[in-house]
Amino acid sequence: MSKKLVAYFSASGTTAKVAQMLSEAAGADLYEIRPAVPYTKADLNWMDKTSRSTIEMNDKSSRPAIVTGDLDVSGYDTVLLGFPIWWYIAPTIVNTFLEAYDFSGKDVVLFATSGGSGFGEAVAGLQPSAPGATIREGKLLNGSQSTESLKAWVESL
Repeated sequence: MSKKLVAYFSASGTTAKVAQMLSEAAGADLYEIRPAVPYTKADLNWMDKTSRSTIEMNDKSSRPAIVTGDLDVSGYDTVLLGFPIWWYIAPTIVNTFLEAYDFSGKDVVLFATSGGSGFGEAVAGLQPSAPGATIREGKLLNGSQSTESLKAWVESL
């Protein structure tokens, strides 16, 4: 059995809850991708063209700073990487995370929460940030998930 890590970014707490459940179900370590400057409610107002999230998502080269240095990914074979879907892709802070560590040879399986959209171009948007890693679409984990269904999903990977 390979060693697994559940790493996640959560702006509002929704993805954090799912990640915690997934970590427990998978028997995996848990790691929160923390922005150096936390997002405020105003930052997340996607209807405001001047909000932080809108500016970041309109600039695909944007790399919001994260808290780093507290993770050693070398011991993990599989990384379950979670985030909320923003504009049909992963928030650019997830690219920052992938670029901060060496994921060469790792299997990175995405999971996400979403208000209604799918993964869209998430894999294509993240792959250049993790050269040498295999990034693949996993599962949208919206609504309530049972421990059994999460465990079964992880075992099927």
